[in-house]
Amino acid sequence: MPDSPALAFTAVSVTDAGSIVLLTQYFSDRESGFPAAQGRYRTTFPDPVQFLPPSGVFLLVSEQMGPAERAFVGCGGIRRLKDSPTGNVRFEIKHLWLQPQVRGRGWGQSLLTELERRAREFGADDVVLDTNASLTAAGALYARSGYESCAPYNDNPNATTWYRKSLTRKTDGAGPAESRPPGTRLST
Repeated sequence: MPDSPALAFTAVSVTDAGSIVLLTQYFSDRESGFPAAQGRYRTTFPDPVQFLPPSGVFLLVSEQMGPAERAFVGCGGIRRLKDSPTGNVRFEIKHLWLQPQVRGRGWGQSLLTELERRAREFGADDVVLDTNASLTAAGALYARSGYESCAPYNDNPNATTWYRKSLTRKTDGAGPAESRPPGTRLST
């Protein structure tokens, strides 16, 4: 986890200029590393309506560059899905991505934790996500974070692996665990 105040999250529209830049970088990164045996990577920009509270949110990750300067270095979002077959309120984590120069700092974990926290605030019982098995670091992050493999819940042609995590597990009998990674600040 980061131990400096350099990390911040800012909620924005997926049509915001910063979002478009980071999503374009994300899609380019995914396309360039997509396994050839699986065909072509298919880019689908997010529907802005799906990432508006209380149905979702899209976050930009920024780092402190100077006393009054921040640089956006990553993104991720959540969106409400149809309730699970058992009636649980489900949110999906989408487009969790960091630029290469900030990977390895624990910021992916921090972003994932923040997205889970916001999903919980919107009433989520569960979060789900899909990924590609070629993204080994992402798979390891999800496993460390308590995600379990689940049956496919969508028909994403880029995905090979689907995960689910319950947000309603009790930690002390009082309710879901609330946490914010150390060294983070929030912007809305």
